[in-house]
Amino acid sequence: MTITVVVADDQELVRSGFALIVDSQPDMSVVAEAANGREAVEAVRAHAPAVALLDIRMPELDGIAAARIICAETPTKVIMLTTFDQDDYVYDALQAGASGFLLKDVRRDDLVHAVRVAAGGDALLAPAVTRRLIDDMVRRNARPGPPPRSLDPLTDRERETLTLLGRGLSNAEIAATLVVSEHTVKTHVSNVLSKLGLRDRVQAVIAAYESGLLRPGTSGVQ
Repeated sequence: MTITVVVADDQELVRSGFALIVDSQPDMSVVAEAANGREAVEAVRAHAPAVALLDIRMPELDGIAAARIICAETPTKVIMLTTFDQDDYVYDALQAGASGFLLKDVRRDDLVHAVRVAAGGDALLAPAVTRRLIDDMVRRNARPGPPPRSLDPLTDRERETLTLLGRGLSNAEIAATLVVSEHTVKTHVSNVLSKLGLRDRVQAVIAAYESGLLRPGTSGVQ
C-alpha cells in the first residue's frame, strides 16, 4: 500500500528536497507540494494524503494553523518541520493535532521513518519528551487549559493503560506492567483513542494530563 504525502514549505529548495526523499521510497508517493499554509490545506482537501509534512513558519497561513484545520477536517496525519526546537512550538503543534515534530536537519532515514510511523497512527516524539513538554507547560501555565476531559467512557483497565501511556511506556512495557499480551495492550490503546476521540498516542499523553489522571512531577493515578 502506497503512503501518499503532501509536502509544504515556503522555501522551494527545501520543499523539493523533502519531496525527492519521500518520492524515492518504493512505498511512498508525493501527491502535491505547497508553498504556504493555505495551499497545504487545499492540497490535503483535494488529495486526502495519508501524511502532510508542514513547515511551521509559512506565509498566508502558518503551519500550526494549517495543521489545526487539517487535523479537524481530515484523517491526514501531520508532521511539523522547522528549524526551531523551542518547547512552545512543539506544544502548539501537538495541541493543533500534529502526530509529530521534526527539525529540518533530520537525517534522510529518520524522515522516511517518521512518515511511515505517522501513517501507521503512532507518535513521532519519544513519550518521555512529550511528557516533559506537557509537564513544563502545565507548571508554567503558559497556555489556558481546556475543560478537564472526561474519562467516564473508559473501563478500569483502559484507564490504567492511559495512565501508563502518559508515563511514557511502550506497548511492551505496558504489557509487562499489566501482565497481559502486547496484542491486548494494542486493543486497549485502540479503545482509549476511539472512546476519547484521540488521533494518536501523543494526544493520549496530553489527555492523561488534561483529565487530571496524571499531574506534573507524578506518575500515579489521581
